Amino acid sequence: MLLEVHNLSAGYSSSRKIIKAVRNVSFNLEDDDFLGIAGESGCGKSTLLFSLINLLKRPGKIFEGEVIYKGKDILKMDKETLRKNRWKEFSLVTQSAMNALNPVYKIKDQLLDVILEHSNYSKSEAYEIVGNVLEMVGIQKERMESYPHQLSGGMKQRVAIAMALVFSPSLVIMDEPTTALDVVVQRSIMEQIDEIRRKKKFSIIFVTHDISLLFEISKKISIMYAGELVEFGETKDVYEHPFHPYTQGLINSFPKLTTKEKEYSGIPGKIPDLSQPLEGCPFKERCSYRKDLCNQKPEFREILSGRWVSCHFPL
Repeated sequence: MLLEVHNLSAGYSSSRKIIKAVRNVSFNLEDDDFLGIAGESGCGKSTLLFSLINLLKRPGKIFEGEVIYKGKDILKMDKETLRKNRWKEFSLVTQSAMNALNPVYKIKDQLLDVILEHSNYSKSEAYEIVGNVLEMVGIQKERMESYPHQLSGGMKQRVAIAMALVFSPSLVIMDEPTTALDVVVQRSIMEQIDEIRRKKKFSIIFVTHDISLLFEISKKISIMYAGELVEFGETKDVYEHPFHPYTQGLINSFPKLTTKEKEYSGIPGKIPDLSQPLEGCPFKERCSYRKDLCNQKPEFREILSGRWVSCHFPL
């Protein structure tokens, strides 16, 4: 097992209140896997990702839990050990990664800086790696002489992804890296990322609010609501037979191009206040299947092989 997450809770604290954005999350990730995590804005997806590699900054705080990577708890690693493992073992591509490129440095210099800082490669060896990794993500070697403003949004995002792949890490974490791009470019980049993953045999955790994208590219999918995982399974199985009412609502909320029907439904209500204790099922106020038992907290349990759900009355 590449990654094991046990009862992870994290959030944000101030003198006035504590927001528990991630609540008792547990899941496993295998080698050569592609896990998509979907949920609406504000459900705790980004907080979860930054917590996984211990990059949650103040006022963020990890309250409890374990993140076991290749047998070692990331949350117990000292800063130097974390620094050595980032990029080489696990890397991160953020929502604003393409805007993080330094506008006054050429692309090659920014990639070289990462390689030389975290390895013992010579400059000539590092230069060769830069050219190879750029070609791997679909950018011609000649473009390494360009400045960020000379590249399109899609190309800048590819550079950010290339930066995350320079050391061939075992795990790449992506926090909505294609959100600012148009749909065609998004699909093109994600298809290429998955092709690279298959060749290089690394694993991906990909977070997005676009569940339709995950249904196309991920091997497994987890649905997140109010800081909790409410469903987990093989992507095809979850799409064809969702067990949680929230998952069903997400699937019904986007139009299907394969039918003539144009009607689609939303989910009434809003996500609960994560600064307050949640009693019972967090989705109960928005659920059309609600019963009295929903006032009690449902267990996140495996109801079929590989299929997990947090619901008293799975569909």
